[in-house]
Amino acid sequence: MRVIAAVPFASVLDTFVRAHPLDRAHEANTNDEAEEHIRNAELSLGSWRRVLLDRDDLLRVVLPWHLGEGGERELIPKSGLTVAEAVARLDAVAGPDAAGGAYARTNPVCARKLDALAAAPFTPLFLSTRAVPGIDYAGLVVREGLIHLDGLHRALAWERAGRLTAGTRIEAFLAYEEGRAYEEGRAYEEDRARAEDRGDAEGLAYGQVEESGHALTAADVRHGAGHDGDGLDVHAHG
Repeated sequence: MRVIAAVPFASVLDTFVRAHPLDRAHEANTNDEAEEHIRNAELSLGSWRRVLLDRDDLLRVVLPWHLGEGGERELIPKSGLTVAEAVARLDAVAGPDAAGGAYARTNPVCARKLDALAAAPFTPLFLSTRAVPGIDYAGLVVREGLIHLDGLHRALAWERAGRLTAGTRIEAFLAYEEGRAYEEGRAYEEDRARAEDRGDAEGLAYGQVEESGHALTAADVRHGAGHDGDGLDVHAHG
């Protein structure tokens, strides 16, 4: 990860709002949820940097609870998955012969988002160095490192489309706590090791990708389904 510069929160929020308006008409517009995550990161951490991520950085980003747009399959359990693990889970249930049925059939809205965003321009992601308050993050096992605030569908779609090459750099805005030592790789490994040592159900779930593709936790359809500001509009016009 390469740090470009410190940026004020007003600039971060303006960048998000211009790219992800609350009134954009598309399926499962959850830009309001994403904006809430970003505001919570500001309240919890208080400082922001503009950074560039390489593919390895992006694959280590920890994704919070995601119900797959209210479909039959829960894509990300409450314990969380990295982008790499979520891609592996998707690949296991994407084909028509996958156990339990294709993801496009069980989670059509989410699948359409992923398909539409596969060719989308590389636009900024929003991340934090620590899990922020809120139901989406309450059960995360890995609570420090690179934690997703907005951009889940884009990150998954770009990786599955093979667009994240060794030379790719993705812009991101990263919330962090001023004056607190932060080593992303070390924090990630230490948090994961603690989860594995505990051996509890959520910790074990973190490192597993069910070959059947069935949800680890029952989906709650009352909970916001999207957790990402991207719908079928792939921001082709800015």
